[in-house]
Amino acid sequence: MPGFVEKPEPVQVPGLVHLHTGKVRDLYRTESGDLVLVASDRVSAFDWVLATEIPDKGRVLTRLTLWWFDQLADLAPNHLISTDPPPGAPDDWAGRVMVCRSLAMIPVEAVARGYLTGSGLQEYERDRTVCGLALPPGLVDGSELPAPLFTPATKAAVGDHDENVSYEEVAREVGADTAAQLRQATLALYGRARDIARDRGIILADTKFEFGRAPDAGPDDPLILADEVLTPDSSRFWPRDTWQPGRPQESYDKQFIRDWLTSPAAGWDPTAATPPPALPEEIVDASRARYTEAYRLLTGVAWQ
Repeated sequence: MPGFVEKPEPVQVPGLVHLHTGKVRDLYRTESGDLVLVASDRVSAFDWVLATEIPDKGRVLTRLTLWWFDQLADLAPNHLISTDPPPGAPDDWAGRVMVCRSLAMIPVEAVARGYLTGSGLQEYERDRTVCGLALPPGLVDGSELPAPLFTPATKAAVGDHDENVSYEEVAREVGADTAAQLRQATLALYGRARDIARDRGIILADTKFEFGRAPDAGPDDPLILADEVLTPDSSRFWPRDTWQPGRPQESYDKQFIRDWLTSPAAGWDPTAATPPPALPEEIVDASRARYTEAYRLLTGVAWQ
């Protein structure tokens, strides 16, 4: 089963309990019960966490998430408490840390799609649907959808695929009221972010959010936005001026790495059980440039 090519040993910090090493983030708990999320420079593709890291990636993801939290604050509360590294943390945690409230997480990837691509395109070509939602004929790779769709998925462990599910399945899993809240919040957040990105020359093709509630909250309490938000790891960002339906789009996300891994230059079969090769220096440099350019275009601030 795919997973980490080389799983890192967790950093031990006095006063913190290591909980989990994910594809990109390491998760700790403080003595007071808060969570510490540390964004690494790791990158995943085809269910593998690659051996090669992308310099500055963890800081880009963290800064973008913080910037988006500010842009979306009136639409949804978030779990952020602080960005200060805990006492005793390594120096290289600076700029990569979010100290957050511990939430009871909703076990659903809340996905919004405004354009047809990826697994949505595959389902559309087969059934003319996405997550069971009927779409008109004639759409192609990269087509803008008639309206944004809420297309949820199950949350998968490292090495497993997220699986698209229907809205009805989500309602059965988390309850009708929470499912409705998830759909409303996801589409509202996507709509705000899509408009902001479009004004900055970027098409937000799709994205995913994660939500939770305070552990003692009831089903009528508001959902709280958690984890990373609207980064090149959780979203598809396309240059607006080169968008052309009917072909794969240029991107500011890790699609560039996926494309290299499936190219003859990589000499690797994603369907095989063998781990992917290390990324060459030019692919690493070009990938870093895409992450930092997305940051610059969205925030208006050059990466430093």
